[in-house]
Amino acid sequence: MTADRPASIPEGLVVELSRAKVRPDGGPEADRWMQMLNNRLDECVATLDRERMAIEIVFRLREEGEEYLYWVTVKGENGAGADPGLPIDRDHIEQAKRTKEPGWVEAEPQVLMLPAPVREAVLAWSLREVPARPAEEP
Repeated sequence: MTADRPASIPEGLVVELSRAKVRPDGGPEADRWMQMLNNRLDECVATLDRERMAIEIVFRLREEGEEYLYWVTVKGENGAGADPGLPIDRDHIEQAKRTKEPGWVEAEPQVLMLPAPVREAVLAWSLREVPARPAEEP
């Protein structure tokens, strides 16, 4: 356990809350982005194994004339990132560029509370070994 890691978050597990500001007048793009993710949910879920993502939730907040998207994720630290070679990841990346201002604001996790059966499932999914990728042909 690192000094910054709350004792309730097991080593190797990454718990994040990330916020991105939607571009001015970007609400319609945010609508399209979230609709795309919902319409292509099976493709999105199929990427979670590679990412070692146990939980991914997107929230939207409209407050005082501003709009924000919040990502809540619980994943293994050895998971892969987005793969621009996959159509859903490529579309996701491109939609993000059109919708949100660059960068993220990251919150600092304080405590992770999971009942034993959920904790076991999250850890089994997120922290399992990542299969070795086959060597590419020369």
